[in-house]
Amino acid sequence: MKFETISYLDLEGNLPSGFKHDISDETLIRAYKIMQLTRRIDERMITLQRQGVVNFVIGSRGEEGCSVASAMALKPDDLLYFQYREQGAILWRGMTPEEYSHHMLLNEKDPSKGRQMSNHYGSKKHASMTVSSTLATQIPQAAGAAYAMKIQKKDMVSLCYFAEGAASEGDFHAGLNFAAVYKCPVIFFCRNNHYAISTPRKFQYAGDGIAPRGVAYGMQTFRVDGNDIFAVYDITKKAREICMKGEGPVLIEAMTYRVGPHSTADDPTRYRKDEEVCDWDPKCPVLRLKLHLIKKGLWNDEKDKAFKDAMHQEVEAGIEVARNTPKPSLETMFQDVYADMPWNLQEQYEFLQALEKEKN
Repeated sequence: MKFETISYLDLEGNLPSGFKHDISDETLIRAYKIMQLTRRIDERMITLQRQGVVNFVIGSRGEEGCSVASAMALKPDDLLYFQYREQGAILWRGMTPEEYSHHMLLNEKDPSKGRQMSNHYGSKKHASMTVSSTLATQIPQAAGAAYAMKIQKKDMVSLCYFAEGAASEGDFHAGLNFAAVYKCPVIFFCRNNHYAISTPRKFQYAGDGIAPRGVAYGMQTFRVDGNDIFAVYDITKKAREICMKGEGPVLIEAMTYRVGPHSTADDPTRYRKDEEVCDWDPKCPVLRLKLHLIKKGLWNDEKDKAFKDAMHQEVEAGIEVARNTPKPSLETMFQDVYADMPWNLQEQYEFLQALEKEKN
């Protein structure tokens, strides 16, 4: 079984003659800005990690089109289940650079109160589930949430992000089969970015990618150019419509490439050549959309420079606020677990309070 990759936007920023879409010019410009913002925040967080300010970073360079365009196609209250490379989606939903920085620096304004690793973002306000370190657990969770939406007859879907490496986990098969059997309104969005940390695709599967597995589980399946925001938006929107008709779930395999290292704990030069990475430069989702906006007369170098200057200042201001925000207080270690703190934790809390007083 072979799947064709759906793509509309070419490498020069052109769309096919007669191609129609419903994305407004303002939305296209915002999509470009959010992708650039995502890239800038990633760059700064990686620098801060090298300086010992942030403990861990997973960048999304080269994959910004997948997260931003898919989030564009949904309603604001549709639930997003992240893997960890979807910064663009939560920034599209409205998380600010300052809010993102609070989480990355794990201070008292971090929603997780510093109890998660950095890059494990999430926000109830933005209908975005918190990232989990355990790979692929979000897949059955998204299916279960979608089943609840179906039972409650809500006009909602859940969208679950993961990469092709996570599709080798047992949770992938359990989640897809459950969703297919019960026709859950869930969109499974696989970013096929070529590498599961250092393991290339050729050692991950012998078949034609992840898409055939969706067909095997009895769901409608699409493969798209993950670096083409028009293709990602169009197919994600179509997938949501399928779910709302009661015909879900849907699997989308977005073909993209992880330009940077897997994380700040990874050295990709040990398992791939620079030439391979450079081959993907012209396919960059940010570049292709920029070229399209320029050809439409919506953007130019002057606007680009003004935007980047202002955006860089906003990111730096957010980081500065986060760096000057205190770390979570001692009692936050004991909150949000039990309605009433059990005696043994109470003893530990009092012991730590006493140590804190002695230290001060």
